[in-house]
Amino acid sequence: MTLFSKIIAGEIASYKILEDAYFYAFLDVFPLVEGHVLIVPKNETDQFFDLEDSYLQKILVFAKPIAKAIEQSFPCNRCGISVVGLEVPHAHLHLMPINSANDINFTRDKIKVTPELLASVQRKIVAAL
Repeated sequence: MTLFSKIIAGEIASYKILEDAYFYAFLDVFPLVEGHVLIVPKNETDQFFDLEDSYLQKILVFAKPIAKAIEQSFPCNRCGISVVGLEVPHAHLHLMPINSANDINFTRDKIKVTPELLASVQRKIVAAL
């Protein structure tokens, strides 16, 4: 069972943004920027493009209102989207507010966050949904 599967199952606490029958969205606790959200399919699959076609079709539709909520919640040019998938062997999509391509550069240091900041970010995004 992956770390993300444990989060989905509620075995590990998370800052949930949205959930449906197929996906679970939550804040990255090691974010590149405030508002960094992960979208994880509930079907445990390692590589993103190994997901069933139906999941690939649905994930962007699930992500759309979250992306719009991120754009409303944080000053940014747009909500960036990325699939990297190297740290956890469970397919996932990154959404985050960006102003430049460097904001979504995963070789940068992560920002320092507190539980209070994460809870505040969660409230902002959820309120904008």
